[in-house]
Amino acid sequence: MTQQWLSEIKWSQDGLVPAIAQEAGSGRVLMVAWMNREALQETAESGNAVYWSRSRKRLWRKGEESGHVQKVRSIRLDCDEDVILLEVEQIGGIACHTGRANCFFRRLQDGQWVVTDPVLKDPGTIYAGHAAAPAASTGTAGTAGAKSE
Repeated sequence: MTQQWLSEIKWSQDGLVPAIAQEAGSGRVLMVAWMNREALQETAESGNAVYWSRSRKRLWRKGEESGHVQKVRSIRLDCDEDVILLEVEQIGGIACHTGRANCFFRRLQDGQWVVTDPVLKDPGTIYAGHAAAPAASTGTAGTAGAKSE
């Protein structure tokens, strides 16, 4: 596969592009992450979602710690050429590091964020043996000690 297609993407100044992971069957948005050229190329070649972890400053192969791999069914580029859409099969049914099906489990109701989706699996068991288990109930991704997977 030639790599010309990678040059058609409008990468940000820091060499990243946002990537939306969407469940192939239902169309439900599972998560949003970031990709660099290497992550997107590896995703296309391997058929598994690979992202760029901004907090860890390295490639993040989705499911490398949790086992919740994303099998990529298609890769799409938006009309402005600056957002990637991955249509994926979410292995294990859990996309969020909080143990939920997706990362969008809070809904704005009456001026407050309300948790609407249940934890399907305790993050402590998902990430057993890893340094820091993420905060399941608060969804505090990006805070100290929280995982980005």
